[in-house]
Amino acid sequence: MKHVFIIACTVAFGFSSLRADVSKPLKVLMVCGGCCHDYEQQKLILAEGISARANVEFTIVHEEGPEGKKDKSHKISIYEKADWASGYDVVLHNECFGAVEDVQFVERIAKAHFDGVPAVMLHCSTHSYRMAGTDEWRKCVGQKSMSHEKTRDLHVINLKPEHPVMKGFPMEWLDKADELYKNEVLYENFVPLAKAYGEETKKDHQLVWLNTYGKAKVFGTTMGHTNATMSDPVYLDLVTRGLLWACGKLGEDGKPVAGYEAKQK
Repeated sequence: MKHVFIIACTVAFGFSSLRADVSKPLKVLMVCGGCCHDYEQQKLILAEGISARANVEFTIVHEEGPEGKKDKSHKISIYEKADWASGYDVVLHNECFGAVEDVQFVERIAKAHFDGVPAVMLHCSTHSYRMAGTDEWRKCVGQKSMSHEKTRDLHVINLKPEHPVMKGFPMEWLDKADELYKNEVLYENFVPLAKAYGEETKKDHQLVWLNTYGKAKVFGTTMGHTNATMSDPVYLDLVTRGLLWACGKLGEDGKPVAGYEAKQK
């Protein structure tokens, strides 16, 4: 039996009656679950952290395998619908289902983004669906990665401090106890934003990036293995800027455009 947990996390902060530039919150679909991570806590860390930084409204779909067991081959039920992303402004993927082999299923997920729904790809989303005999999910993510180095502290280097997504991100940042995903293929629209050196591979790997897939803008980072990384204000600031950028709501100064700032209570 599938375990399905859907929760709406809405930021309902009021505007002053004197303000006229009322903007509807961005409707964010967060899909999470699968192997190897604490998704019960991560979904809350992300929803609360991003909501404190931008005008967003979350719907969260969290599924594991039968009877709630973490199953790499589980197929999240929302993806069974052709219009699974309809009504959302952006999809935040934080899932870990690397053993799914159903090509039609995987290509249906990717098609929603190819047709124009922006995406945020976090950590194991890069490794999800890697056993399927199609490159469409990998092209949507922006890279092919099939493995990672052992867990250790990562010395992250900001490659584009002038880019709005990276404004406010340190020139160098210590990402403690995380996993460095190995870049095997970087697709043509991949734009690297930050890197770290691989101690096992003896070369740099890109771990923050932008991508364009069909009509969709995509932000991605392979950082985020632990709750500690995801809870770090530097990480939450970065992911929020990436989400806003994907939706066209990030200013050149690295701040939300008018109406998309976090609302004051």
